[in-house]
Amino acid sequence: MKSLSAIHVTFLPSGICVTAASGDTVLDVALEHYVEIEHECGGNCSCTTCRVEVVDGAEYISAMEWPEKERLAELDDRTQATRLSCQALLTGGGDVIVSIPVSELVDAPP
Repeated sequence: MKSLSAIHVTFLPSGICVTAASGDTVLDVALEHYVEIEHECGGNCSCTTCRVEVVDGAEYISAMEWPEKERLAELDDRTQATRLSCQALLTGGGDVIVSIPVSELVDAPP
């Protein structure tokens, strides 16, 4: 169940800051506020196109579970801060800043 406690999520590189609720995923928040993140599998943890880098506030996002770890293991360019936005659940308690890799932006130049 979602909490009514507001969380601010900032998306880089655009700098768009939106309000979300505890219980939302980063992908759901992005799509709800027209921040485009590629998500080929529809947010079902079957691909890695919705990956983001958590710049700040990782402690306010759910812990990574097995399916996400397995998907991210396929990426050569992952870091400790890489998450799949469809699996990164906002837990509340503070604000979050995520960066969408330029290669993952919808309509990004090749």
